[in-house]
Amino acid sequence: MPRVCFTLQVDPERLTEYRTRHQQVWPEMLAALAESGWRDYSLFLRDDGLLVGYLVTDDFAAAQAAMRASDVNARWQAEMASYFVDLDQGAPDRAMKPLDEVFNLEAQLAADPAARSAVQTGEKP
Repeated sequence: MPRVCFTLQVDPERLTEYRTRHQQVWPEMLAALAESGWRDYSLFLRDDGLLVGYLVTDDFAAAQAAMRASDVNARWQAEMASYFVDLDQGAPDRAMKPLDEVFNLEAQLAADPAARSAVQTGEKP
């Protein structure tokens, strides 16, 4: 199942407000994300405003398209846009910058039977 990681930049002067807004995301927004195929979705925020998002989904483009077709997402994006800087496409969900995955522990363990066996038995490979 594909994992997606992306970045955005939150205005450093609005970090407290941004954190507060995400303590209780609207229930209908949570439902829309889940119904659109966003699983294991998390946001991480650094003190300088760097926001890193992570999710698992079968098809990221389809999950994004489903959210863009959602009325609740349009309202949420409109309210969240002012928290971000450098939104070249006007809305946070359109400005996400996906990162290339360069390492995944589980994938490498699955591909290397000796390493997997060592982990299972507690031995050094």
